[in-house]
Amino acid sequence: MSNDQISKGDCVLLADIGGTNARFALMNDGRIGVIDHLKVADFPGVAPAISSFLKRHAPHPDLDAAVLGVAGPIGNNRCTIVNSGWVIDGASLQETFGFAAVRLINDFEAVAWALPELQPKDIYALGEQRGMVGAPVLALGPGTGFGAACLFSLAGMRFAAATEAGHATLPATSDREAQVIALLRRRFRHVSVERVLSGAGLVNLYGALAGMDGIAVPERSAEAITNAALDGSCSVCQAALNMFCSWLGTVAGDLALTFSARGGVYIAGGIVPRFTDHLSRSTFRRRFESKGRFESYLRDIPTSVVIGPDESFRGLRAFFDHHMLARSPGRR
Repeated sequence: MSNDQISKGDCVLLADIGGTNARFALMNDGRIGVIDHLKVADFPGVAPAISSFLKRHAPHPDLDAAVLGVAGPIGNNRCTIVNSGWVIDGASLQETFGFAAVRLINDFEAVAWALPELQPKDIYALGEQRGMVGAPVLALGPGTGFGAACLFSLAGMRFAAATEAGHATLPATSDREAQVIALLRRRFRHVSVERVLSGAGLVNLYGALAGMDGIAVPERSAEAITNAALDGSCSVCQAALNMFCSWLGTVAGDLALTFSARGGVYIAGGIVPRFTDHLSRSTFRRRFESKGRFESYLRDIPTSVVIGPDESFRGLRAFFDHHMLARSPGRR
């Protein structure tokens, strides 16, 4: 047992911190309170954001611990958020706010911990496959960046493996995709997964396709591209969103093979839940399964979109219960 275990009745700060949004809630006796959404750009760092949250929701806090899901690599309980520059240091927060313990975990690790608790109302199934009981389950998805983590079960115990899959090299499966990568390589040198599969990535795709086809298009945000694709008002936006869905299928299939995620693949993040119907009609699933000799292996793996709000907080609670909650003698 670690020395940072907390009693069940203690007050715990939970947070999910990405490159664009930071969400906070208080947990008392296992019950998660109001989840507050803040804009990262509105604060110079995490401590002022926490102070703002506490001022409004717990002006006289008696906090015992914190579990923070963060969008970036963690070392020595410290993380620099890749897409915002916020530096989150557990030891510093412990001293500033008087926590007995602070734990940082990857934001998609928090989502992975939540997967066993999801109900049918929390997901949009992309097919009728049934996952293999007890097999690894994978959470992945595009947002400000691209995240992925896998949850494993062994002898009744669970543990999650976080990744930096968003910074792996983006694969091409067609000449058209190879052309996009070649164009993006001129800007970024290394074309990672999240250079396409993220909010900024969808904008990159839109610009690349317009440039390749010699079409003059206005600047658009990822949200505007999605809306114009869905209402049919812009053919370049449609092409960009279709390629986004296809590439998501390829990357999701690669990660499913990497982790043997035969329990299921769950797409989370802030982007895909906005167009679940379009994703289901796209080539996502065909590209997910299109792995040569392993098509039959992938054909049986279910894929779903997580549509329930703030599901990562269930995962933060599950992580707390498994790793920080003090247990009575003999309890596993």
